[in-house]
Amino acid sequence: MNTPATVEEPSAVPYVLDIKGLRLRLPSTARPVLDGVDLSVSAGETVALVGESGSGKTLTSRSVLRLLPPGAGASGTVRVAGEDVLTMTAARLRALRTGTAAMIFQDPRAAINPLRRIGDFLTESLRLNTMMPAEEANRRAGEMLVAVGLTTAALRRYPGQLSGGMLQRVMIAAALMGEPALLLADEATTALDVTTQAEVVALLADLRDRFRTALLFVTHDLGLAATISDRVYVMYAGRIVETGSADALFARPRHPYTEALLAATPRLDAPQGRLAAIDGQLPDLQAELTGCPFAPRCVHATTVCAEQAPADRPVTGDPGRGVHRVACHHSDRVQGSATHG
Repeated sequence: MNTPATVEEPSAVPYVLDIKGLRLRLPSTARPVLDGVDLSVSAGETVALVGESGSGKTLTSRSVLRLLPPGAGASGTVRVAGEDVLTMTAARLRALRTGTAAMIFQDPRAAINPLRRIGDFLTESLRLNTMMPAEEANRRAGEMLVAVGLTTAALRRYPGQLSGGMLQRVMIAAALMGEPALLLADEATTALDVTTQAEVVALLADLRDRFRTALLFVTHDLGLAATISDRVYVMYAGRIVETGSADALFARPRHPYTEALLAATPRLDAPQGRLAAIDGQLPDLQAELTGCPFAPRCVHATTVCAEQAPADRPVTGDPGRGVHRVACHHSDRVQGSATHG
């Protein structure tokens, strides 16, 4: 696990990505799909955003590039390198997407034109946005392919001639072409086999360290999150319910949802038998929420959970000096303990 020698107070860290109070409403929903999200990532740091499908992870990551659904209304602030993405002009937003920040998507085959060579795919954006000469752009594309473990021969290949793992490496190379300060990996390993997943995660960690890139790693796989992340945010129903250093959060989760996610994660050292499952479903987006959104599925829920939304507060006694925070009325009852990575 990539864990810093010391954990700094949040206020003392210069964040590359700093999200404060992000709310996102869609015309088709009765309540915000993102509700007061706070999240930050520093240079050279990997932050994992975890949760079930439909929890709001992808919408959060896409908000960083203002890739919002039609009719979406966003409030709060989303600062990348100090600039608020939500208020950027079109020109500044274009510069952000082609330079300061880049995203690696889940399915590389859906993102690459199968009729164009890899070299053309890698150099097109750079040449259009920087007017870089073709020879220099090709040289940089070759350097990026080598950086992600491929050879320059891939420049002349078509997507159909590469495996899924090789194509995902091409996508990572494409994201690095603009020398981004922030890299967003949205379920970037989901479509890959387990061995290739491990290789891509190791590659991302190496590139983060080499280029001091801030990395937001969005995943439903807590095992992968434990392998690569310094800090973790747990999202449920559009809200951050727990956050902390990866070591502290995985060793002693303090929210029932985090505890349940860890219990449902396959482990090699676990006794044989059926995996634990989380009963119930995420709240309906057409219904207003009252109280804690996880209460209907929570084994620790009481009357106060159904009536009053829990405030975010620091976990007492945690060695992270205030970094570990939880939104739960009964976090003292959560006794989950798990180790991953």
